[in-house]
Amino acid sequence: MYAIVEIAGHQFKVEKDQRVFVNRLATEEGKEVSFDNVLLIADGDNITVGAPAITGALVGAKVLKHLKGDKVIVFKKKRRKGYRVKNGHRQSLTEIVIESIAASGGKKAEKTEKAKPAKAEKTVKAEKAAPAKKEEATKAAPKKSTAKADDLKKIEGAGPKAAEALVSAGFESFAKIAKATPEALSTVLTDASSRLAHIVTDTWPKQAALAADGKWDELKELQDRLDGGIEK
Repeated sequence: MYAIVEIAGHQFKVEKDQRVFVNRLATEEGKEVSFDNVLLIADGDNITVGAPAITGALVGAKVLKHLKGDKVIVFKKKRRKGYRVKNGHRQSLTEIVIESIAASGGKKAEKTEKAKPAKAEKTVKAEKAAPAKKEEATKAAPKKSTAKADDLKKIEGAGPKAAEALVSAGFESFAKIAKATPEALSTVLTDASSRLAHIVTDTWPKQAALAADGKWDELKELQDRLDGGIEK
């Protein structure tokens, strides 16, 4: 029996007791974790395919350890421009072991499917009401904030996509991120894109607090101690 499941933005073919290396998960070592975005389950000749996910299907796993992958060299060059940049990168990974594959029993997938008809109904109602209230909607449209957001990419682990997701969710300044919890920040990233779900935000409030106070030297010392977003 095997399943195809999406974990931290990537699809894997997994079997029971199989060890898999995935993008870093925000789960402590030794803890149980489950994934409900199961695309396919095959049990002998019985194959179930989701559309896109199988309702109620669940893959259970256990986090064994966090580690870093092999170093990859990224070299950029522009001919006749004198431009050469060489960087190294080691991907933060998590090793997990698959403990169970269940064709039913998941809760998250059921909630997603129940929400679809309501969403479609709201869309139809909105389309019917649009012509009548077009002028009112134009007048009542909220003004977009013109305030310049902080450079959130100065937080280690926050790339351009993560920074964009934070700003869209209302966390446009270091001060606001400093007051937020790591769990709330992880939820914002996960809701924005499954490719951001693996990012570890445990130290982001602490980093943001130092940046908000202008303590750049202390921020650099903290970031030098970080390993995949986790303080050593």
